[in-house]
Amino acid sequence: MTITEPGGSQDAEQHVTGTAAAAPSPPPAPKPAPSAGPRPKPGPARPGPRPAAPSAAPAVSVIPSSDPHRFGRVDPDGTVWLVTASGERTIGSWQAGDAEAAYAHFGRRFDDLHTEVLLLEQRLASGSGDARKIRSAAAALAETLPTAHVLGDVDSLAARLSEIVEHAASATQEEKARREEARAEQTARKEALAAEAEELAANSQQWKSAGDRMRAILDEWKTITGLDRKTDDALWKRYSAAREMFNRRRGSHFAELDRERAGARRAKEELCERAEALSDSTDWGSTAATFRDLLTEWKAAGRAAKDVDDALWHRFKGAQDKFFAARNSVTAERDAEFRANAEAKEALLAEAERLDTSDLDGARAALRAIGDRWDAIGKVPRERGADLERRLRVVEKKIRDAPTGGVDPEAQARADQFRVRAEQYERQAEKAAAAGRTKDAEQARANAEQWRQWADAAADALGKRR
Repeated sequence: MTITEPGGSQDAEQHVTGTAAAAPSPPPAPKPAPSAGPRPKPGPARPGPRPAAPSAAPAVSVIPSSDPHRFGRVDPDGTVWLVTASGERTIGSWQAGDAEAAYAHFGRRFDDLHTEVLLLEQRLASGSGDARKIRSAAAALAETLPTAHVLGDVDSLAARLSEIVEHAASATQEEKARREEARAEQTARKEALAAEAEELAANSQQWKSAGDRMRAILDEWKTITGLDRKTDDALWKRYSAAREMFNRRRGSHFAELDRERAGARRAKEELCERAEALSDSTDWGSTAATFRDLLTEWKAAGRAAKDVDDALWHRFKGAQDKFFAARNSVTAERDAEFRANAEAKEALLAEAERLDTSDLDGARAALRAIGDRWDAIGKVPRERGADLERRLRVVEKKIRDAPTGGVDPEAQARADQFRVRAEQYERQAEKAAAAGRTKDAEQARANAEQWRQWADAAADALGKRR
């Protein structure tokens, strides 16, 4: 049995066999040899008997889901007509069975088209498909309807496909708007990341945290998609340039830091050598001042690498501690000596304060002896020296102001002046020694001794005159 459709070649013979329970279909009968004459065309049935159906099993037609009888007819000669709103057209010549088989065959073809249309409608309604592709598929399917070899409501399919095309067009615009919005959002994210990278590259000095942020920006960058290629390339160039700038600045910073650390190391090694050379000095005053200057230079030298800096500081401080420990030991001994001297001068003051001015010559002689012993005792703690000297001056004044029994006042004033000058030089000597000015202290002591001798000579002359 054969089916001839306008504009097409003969179909293969179709045999449908079966019972109430579907049995396997037998293999198709051999295809008849093609005729040498022209292909059949729609029109009256060709003369000649039709091929008989195989006798193995009666043909069973599968009834389509739609009713093809409403939308077409089959002529006795096998010509199949499709009825549409625009008129009738032939869709083929059925020679493969009775008219019902033709209706079933072309009805199934319509059902296939209907299924395709339904799938397109469902995909468009669910939003699961690309609206542009759905629109293109619907338009292509609509173009096949005028020549489709089907029996069914083709006008309805055409209307539904037209609606799909229309809705798909609006859906395409919506999808385009959504894509543009999403692209704009993604572009804005990458622009913000690129701007942040440029800010870090240009201004950040927090190298660790900024470097971590640069890597985090790159990780986030990789998750952002959907940009057009040109924009994405331009933004990537911005980020890449910012990262390179940051790496150059960071590398330059640490290179400069290494140079500074190397310079600081050399400077501090020199300071350590100078400190170690001074650690055994016994010139306490000037050496202590020099150590203070060295410490100032140390602070201004900057920092070397941490382990190197710590080692050099330990070395420098060791030399410094050695010197000041020795000075403190000497100072402690001197302080003990000064305290003993203060106690001795306390005893002399007690003795001087008990002198009886009624025997003025005896009191003066005793006071001179006390003064000699006072000078021989030496220094006392600085905080006690002024008070002890004041108390001694009080005793001296008491004896000096005592009635002299006809002594020349001018001669007495000169003697007192000599003694005052001697006391002034003694105080200068003490201050110079405390400040570490050894030469100045020795000179002041020599002057004090000279004035003390003159004062004693003047006092002796006054005694003789008397």
